[in-house]
Amino acid sequence: MTVAFVFPGQGSQTVGMGKALADAFPVAKAVFDEVDAALSEKLSTLIFEGPIETLTLTENAQPALMAVSLAAFRVLQAEAGLDLQRDAQFVAGHSLGEYSALAAAGTFSVSDAARLLRTRGQAMQKAVPAGAGAMAALIGLDFDAAAAVAAEAAQGQVCQAANDNGGGQVVVSGDKAAVERAVEIAKGKGAKRAMLLQVSAPFHCALMQPAADVMAEALSKVQVNKPAVPVVANVTAGPLSEPADIVKSLVAQVTGTVRWRECVAYMAAQGVTQFYEVGAGKVLAGLNKRIADGATTTSIGTPDDVTAFKAGRNG
Repeated sequence: MTVAFVFPGQGSQTVGMGKALADAFPVAKAVFDEVDAALSEKLSTLIFEGPIETLTLTENAQPALMAVSLAAFRVLQAEAGLDLQRDAQFVAGHSLGEYSALAAAGTFSVSDAARLLRTRGQAMQKAVPAGAGAMAALIGLDFDAAAAVAAEAAQGQVCQAANDNGGGQVVVSGDKAAVERAVEIAKGKGAKRAMLLQVSAPFHCALMQPAADVMAEALSKVQVNKPAVPVVANVTAGPLSEPADIVKSLVAQVTGTVRWRECVAYMAAQGVTQFYEVGAGKVLAGLNKRIADGATTTSIGTPDDVTAFKAGRNG
Protein backbone atom coordinates (compact mmCIF):
# COMPACT_ATOMS: atom_id res chain seq x y z
CA MET A 1 0.00 0.00 0.00
CA THR A 2 1.46 3.34 -1.07
CA VAL A 3 0.40 6.29 1.06
CA ALA A 4 0.00 10.07 0.68
CA PHE A 5 -1.05 12.60 3.29
CA VAL A 6 -3.31 15.43 2.09
CA PHE A 7 -4.44 18.58 3.87
CA PRO A 8 -7.73 20.48 3.49
CA GLY A 9 -8.26 24.08 2.43
CA GLN A 10 -10.72 26.86 3.16
CA GLY A 11 -14.34 25.82 3.58
CA SER A 12 -13.53 22.94 5.94
CA GLN A 13 -13.55 25.14 9.05
CA THR A 14 -16.05 24.54 11.88
CA VAL A 15 -16.19 25.92 15.41
CA GLY A 16 -14.69 23.40 17.83
CA MET A 17 -12.48 21.68 15.25
CA GLY A 18 -9.37 20.19 16.86
CA LYS A 19 -10.60 20.76 20.44
CA ALA A 20 -10.97 17.06 21.25
CA LEU A 21 -7.40 16.50 20.01
CA ALA A 22 -6.08 19.38 22.13
CA ASP A 23 -7.94 18.08 25.19
CA ALA A 24 -6.74 14.50 24.70
CA PHE A 25 -3.13 14.97 23.56
CA PRO A 26 -0.50 17.40 24.90
CA VAL A 27 1.31 17.40 21.52
CA ALA A 28 -1.87 18.71 19.87
CA LYS A 29 -2.34 21.41 22.50
CA ALA A 30 1.30 22.41 21.98
CA VAL A 31 0.60 23.13 18.29
CA PHE A 32 -2.30 25.45 19.15
CA ASP A 33 -0.12 27.16 21.79
CA GLU A 34 2.65 27.63 19.21
CA VAL A 35 0.24 29.17 16.69
CA ASP A 36 -1.18 31.49 19.37
CA ALA A 37 2.34 32.62 20.29
CA ALA A 38 3.35 33.11 16.64
CA LEU A 39 0.31 35.33 15.98
CA SER A 40 0.40 37.03 19.41
CA GLU A 41 -3.29 36.26 19.93
CA LYS A 42 -5.49 33.42 21.14
CA LEU A 43 -6.54 32.04 17.77
CA SER A 44 -7.20 28.74 19.58
CA THR A 45 -10.06 30.35 21.54
CA LEU A 46 -11.66 31.47 18.26
CA ILE A 47 -11.17 27.97 16.77
CA PHE A 48 -12.70 26.21 19.78
CA GLU A 49 -15.46 28.69 20.69
CA GLY A 50 -16.22 30.76 17.58
CA PRO A 51 -18.09 32.74 16.45
CA ILE A 52 -18.08 31.07 13.03
CA GLU A 53 -18.34 34.46 11.23
CA THR A 54 -14.99 35.54 12.69
CA LEU A 55 -13.38 32.13 12.21
CA THR A 56 -14.43 32.13 8.53
CA LEU A 57 -12.62 35.43 7.81
CA THR A 58 -9.83 34.46 5.45
CA GLU A 59 -7.07 35.82 7.69
CA ASN A 60 -8.31 33.58 10.54
CA ALA A 61 -9.49 30.51 8.62
CA GLN A 62 -6.15 29.97 6.89
CA PRO A 63 -3.89 29.71 9.99
CA ALA A 64 -6.72 27.99 11.92
CA LEU A 65 -7.07 25.14 9.43
CA MET A 66 -3.30 24.69 9.34
CA ALA A 67 -3.22 24.55 13.16
CA VAL A 68 -5.83 21.77 13.26
CA SER A 69 -4.06 19.80 10.51
CA LEU A 70 -0.69 20.05 12.24
CA ALA A 71 -2.18 19.19 15.64
CA ALA A 72 -3.66 16.01 14.15
CA PHE A 73 -0.41 15.23 12.32
CA ARG A 74 1.72 15.63 15.46
CA VAL A 75 -0.62 13.24 17.28
CA LEU A 76 -0.12 10.66 14.52
CA GLN A 77 3.63 11.03 14.96
CA ALA A 78 3.52 10.81 18.76
CA GLU A 79 0.80 8.19 19.25
CA ALA A 80 1.03 6.02 16.14
CA GLY A 81 4.75 6.32 15.43
CA LEU A 82 4.18 7.91 12.04
CA ASP A 83 7.43 8.69 10.21
CA LEU A 84 6.60 10.61 7.05
CA GLN A 85 9.81 9.77 5.22
CA ARG A 86 9.39 6.06 5.91
CA ASP A 87 5.61 5.78 5.67
CA ALA A 88 4.51 8.05 2.81
CA GLN A 89 5.42 8.81 -0.77
CA PHE A 90 3.90 12.32 -1.06
CA VAL A 91 2.16 15.17 0.73
CA ALA A 92 -0.24 17.62 -0.90
CA GLY A 93 -2.78 20.22 0.20
CA HIS A 94 -5.68 22.12 -1.30
CA SER A 95 -4.76 25.82 -1.60
CA LEU A 96 -3.81 26.92 1.95
CA GLY A 97 -3.54 23.18 2.73
CA GLU A 98 -0.30 23.18 0.75
CA TYR A 99 1.26 25.17 3.62
CA SER A 100 -0.05 22.56 6.09
CA ALA A 101 1.46 19.82 3.94
CA LEU A 102 4.80 21.61 3.83
CA ALA A 103 4.81 22.23 7.59
CA ALA A 104 4.04 18.54 8.16
CA ALA A 105 6.98 17.65 5.88
CA GLY A 106 9.33 19.99 7.77
CA THR A 107 9.68 22.66 5.05
CA PHE A 108 8.26 25.35 7.38
CA SER A 109 8.06 25.54 11.14
CA VAL A 110 4.51 25.69 12.51
CA SER A 111 5.16 29.28 13.67
CA ASP A 112 6.33 30.40 10.23
CA ALA A 113 3.40 28.61 8.54
CA ALA A 114 0.96 30.40 10.87
CA ARG A 115 2.49 33.81 10.17
CA LEU A 116 2.68 33.17 6.42
CA LEU A 117 -0.98 32.14 6.30
CA ARG A 118 -2.08 35.16 8.35
CA THR A 119 -0.18 37.36 5.88
CA ARG A 120 -1.63 35.42 2.92
CA GLY A 121 -5.18 35.74 4.22
CA GLN A 122 -4.85 39.47 4.84
CA ALA A 123 -3.17 40.08 1.47
CA MET A 124 -5.81 38.11 -0.45
CA GLN A 125 -8.56 40.02 1.33
CA LYS A 126 -6.97 43.40 0.55
CA ALA A 127 -6.10 42.61 -3.08
CA VAL A 128 -9.61 43.34 -4.38
CA PRO A 129 -12.17 45.82 -2.98
CA ALA A 130 -15.08 44.09 -1.22
CA GLY A 131 -17.81 43.16 -3.68
CA ALA A 132 -15.68 43.75 -6.79
CA GLY A 133 -14.83 40.07 -7.32
CA ALA A 134 -16.69 36.78 -7.16
CA MET A 135 -16.31 33.03 -7.49
CA ALA A 136 -18.76 30.49 -8.90
CA ALA A 137 -18.96 26.70 -8.97
CA LEU A 138 -19.72 25.12 -12.33
CA ILE A 139 -20.97 21.57 -11.81
CA GLY A 140 -21.13 19.01 -14.58
CA LEU A 141 -18.54 20.52 -16.97
CA ASP A 142 -15.05 19.12 -17.36
CA PHE A 143 -12.09 21.42 -16.84
CA ASP A 144 -11.56 22.34 -20.49
CA ALA A 145 -15.23 23.19 -20.97
CA ALA A 146 -15.27 25.30 -17.79
CA ALA A 147 -12.07 27.10 -18.81
CA ALA A 148 -13.67 27.88 -22.19
CA VAL A 149 -16.74 29.27 -20.40
CA ALA A 150 -14.48 31.49 -18.27
CA ALA A 151 -12.61 32.75 -21.35
CA GLU A 152 -15.87 33.55 -23.13
CA ALA A 153 -17.26 35.33 -20.05
CA ALA A 154 -14.16 37.49 -19.48
CA GLN A 155 -14.89 40.08 -22.21
CA GLY A 156 -11.86 42.15 -21.26
CA GLN A 157 -12.27 41.48 -17.54
CA VAL A 158 -10.70 38.73 -15.42
CA CYS A 159 -12.46 35.37 -15.35
CA GLN A 160 -10.46 32.17 -15.01
CA ALA A 161 -10.69 28.62 -13.72
CA ALA A 162 -9.53 28.80 -10.11
CA ASN A 163 -10.07 25.27 -8.76
CA ASP A 164 -10.20 22.02 -10.71
CA ASN A 165 -11.70 19.85 -7.99
CA GLY A 166 -12.49 16.81 -10.11
CA GLY A 167 -15.75 14.99 -10.68
CA GLY A 168 -16.96 17.75 -12.97
CA GLN A 169 -16.61 20.45 -10.32
CA VAL A 170 -14.69 23.53 -11.45
CA VAL A 171 -14.67 26.89 -9.67
CA VAL A 172 -14.18 30.09 -11.67
CA SER A 173 -12.96 33.37 -10.21
CA GLY A 174 -12.59 36.99 -11.28
CA ASP A 175 -14.43 40.28 -11.69
CA LYS A 176 -17.99 40.01 -10.37
CA ALA A 177 -19.72 40.86 -13.65
CA ALA A 178 -17.56 38.40 -15.59
CA VAL A 179 -18.21 35.59 -13.11
CA GLU A 180 -21.96 36.31 -13.27
CA ARG A 181 -21.72 36.02 -17.08
CA ALA A 182 -19.88 32.71 -16.67
CA VAL A 183 -22.75 31.31 -14.58
CA GLU A 184 -25.25 32.12 -17.35
CA ILE A 185 -22.98 30.85 -20.16
CA ALA A 186 -22.29 27.61 -18.26
CA LYS A 187 -26.01 26.93 -17.92
CA GLY A 188 -26.34 27.27 -21.68
CA LYS A 189 -23.41 24.87 -22.23
CA GLY A 190 -24.96 22.03 -20.29
CA ALA A 191 -23.71 22.59 -16.74
CA LYS A 192 -25.91 20.71 -14.26
CA ARG A 193 -25.59 23.60 -11.84
CA ALA A 194 -23.78 26.93 -11.84
CA MET A 195 -23.91 29.15 -8.79
CA LEU A 196 -22.09 32.00 -7.12
CA LEU A 197 -20.19 31.03 -3.96
CA GLN A 198 -20.24 32.82 -0.61
CA VAL A 199 -16.62 33.94 -0.57
CA SER A 200 -14.97 37.12 0.61
CA ALA A 201 -12.64 37.55 -2.38
CA PRO A 202 -11.92 36.11 -5.86
CA PHE A 203 -9.13 33.68 -5.01
CA HIS A 204 -6.74 32.03 -7.48
CA CYS A 205 -7.09 34.49 -10.33
CA ALA A 206 -5.07 37.37 -11.81
CA LEU A 207 -6.83 39.89 -9.53
CA MET A 208 -4.79 38.38 -6.67
CA GLN A 209 -1.46 39.64 -8.10
CA PRO A 210 -0.97 42.18 -5.26
CA ALA A 211 -1.27 39.28 -2.78
CA ALA A 212 1.21 37.20 -4.80
CA ASP A 213 3.71 40.07 -4.52
CA VAL A 214 3.19 40.21 -0.74
CA MET A 215 3.76 36.46 -0.46
CA ALA A 216 6.93 36.59 -2.56
CA GLU A 217 8.37 39.03 -0.03
CA ALA A 218 7.09 37.13 3.03
CA LEU A 219 8.46 33.81 1.76
CA SER A 220 11.86 35.36 1.07
CA LYS A 221 12.23 36.02 4.80
CA VAL A 222 11.58 32.55 6.23
CA GLN A 223 13.66 29.39 6.56
CA VAL A 224 12.59 26.94 3.82
CA ASN A 225 13.82 23.36 4.24
CA LYS A 226 13.70 20.43 1.86
CA PRO A 227 10.51 18.44 2.64
CA ALA A 228 10.81 14.92 4.07
CA VAL A 229 8.87 13.67 1.04
CA PRO A 230 7.98 15.53 -2.19
CA VAL A 231 5.00 17.89 -2.16
CA VAL A 232 2.67 17.54 -5.14
CA ALA A 233 2.13 21.23 -5.83
CA ASN A 234 -1.20 22.82 -6.75
CA VAL A 235 0.17 24.79 -9.69
CA THR A 236 2.36 22.10 -11.27
CA ALA A 237 0.37 18.97 -10.30
CA GLY A 238 3.79 17.33 -9.97
CA PRO A 239 6.29 16.63 -7.19
CA LEU A 240 8.59 19.35 -5.82
CA SER A 241 11.45 18.91 -3.34
CA GLU A 242 13.77 21.88 -3.90
CA PRO A 243 13.06 24.86 -1.60
CA ALA A 244 13.45 27.41 -4.44
CA ASP A 245 10.89 25.54 -6.57
CA ILE A 246 8.49 25.26 -3.64
CA VAL A 247 8.66 29.00 -2.96
CA LYS A 248 8.10 29.78 -6.64
CA SER A 249 5.05 27.52 -6.76
CA LEU A 250 3.56 29.02 -3.57
CA VAL A 251 3.80 32.51 -5.09
CA ALA A 252 2.29 31.30 -8.38
CA GLN A 253 -0.48 29.51 -6.47
CA VAL A 254 -2.00 32.83 -5.30
CA THR A 255 -3.05 33.73 -8.86
CA GLY A 256 -2.94 30.25 -10.39
CA THR A 257 -5.32 27.32 -10.68
CA VAL A 258 -5.53 24.77 -7.87
CA ARG A 259 -5.13 21.66 -10.03
CA TRP A 260 -6.44 19.25 -7.39
CA ARG A 261 -7.86 16.73 -9.86
CA GLU A 262 -4.48 16.42 -11.56
CA CYS A 263 -2.60 16.32 -8.24
CA VAL A 264 -4.63 13.36 -7.00
CA ALA A 265 -4.53 11.65 -10.40
CA TYR A 266 -0.73 12.04 -10.46
CA MET A 267 -0.34 10.46 -7.01
CA ALA A 268 -2.68 7.61 -7.95
CA ALA A 269 -0.69 7.04 -11.14
CA GLN A 270 2.45 6.75 -8.99
CA GLY A 271 0.80 3.91 -7.09
CA VAL A 272 -0.84 5.72 -4.17
CA THR A 273 -3.83 3.67 -3.03
CA GLN A 274 -4.35 5.17 0.44
CA PHE A 275 -4.80 8.89 1.09
CA TYR A 276 -5.05 10.26 4.63
CA GLU A 277 -6.82 13.61 4.91
CA VAL A 278 -5.37 15.24 8.02
CA GLY A 279 -7.32 18.00 9.76
CA ALA A 280 -10.83 19.40 9.70
CA GLY A 281 -13.72 17.90 7.75
CA LYS A 282 -13.93 15.39 4.93
CA VAL A 283 -14.00 17.60 1.85
CA LEU A 284 -10.95 16.04 0.21
CA ALA A 285 -12.24 12.52 0.85
CA GLY A 286 -15.31 13.45 -1.18
CA LEU A 287 -13.26 14.98 -4.01
CA ASN A 288 -10.66 12.21 -4.11
CA LYS A 289 -13.30 9.49 -4.40
CA ARG A 290 -14.43 11.00 -7.70
CA ILE A 291 -10.87 11.31 -9.04
CA ALA A 292 -8.88 8.23 -8.02
CA ASP A 293 -10.96 5.17 -8.67
CA GLY A 294 -10.00 2.39 -6.32
CA ALA A 295 -8.02 4.58 -3.91
CA THR A 296 -9.26 5.11 -0.36
CA THR A 297 -9.21 8.43 1.51
CA THR A 298 -9.45 8.26 5.30
CA SER A 299 -10.08 11.50 7.23
CA ILE A 300 -8.20 12.01 10.49
CA GLY A 301 -9.35 14.87 12.71
CA THR A 302 -10.52 13.37 16.02
CA PRO A 303 -9.10 11.14 18.78
CA ASP A 304 -11.26 8.26 17.49
CA ASP A 305 -9.74 8.70 14.01
CA VAL A 306 -6.26 8.46 15.55
CA THR A 307 -7.24 5.26 17.39
CA ALA A 308 -8.51 3.77 14.14
CA PHE A 309 -5.31 4.79 12.33
CA LYS A 310 -3.21 3.09 15.01
CA ALA A 311 -5.34 -0.05 14.88
CA GLY A 312 -5.01 -0.16 11.09
CA ARG A 313 -1.22 0.09 11.29
CA ASN A 314 -0.94 -2.59 13.95
CA GLY A 315 -3.56 -4.87 12.40
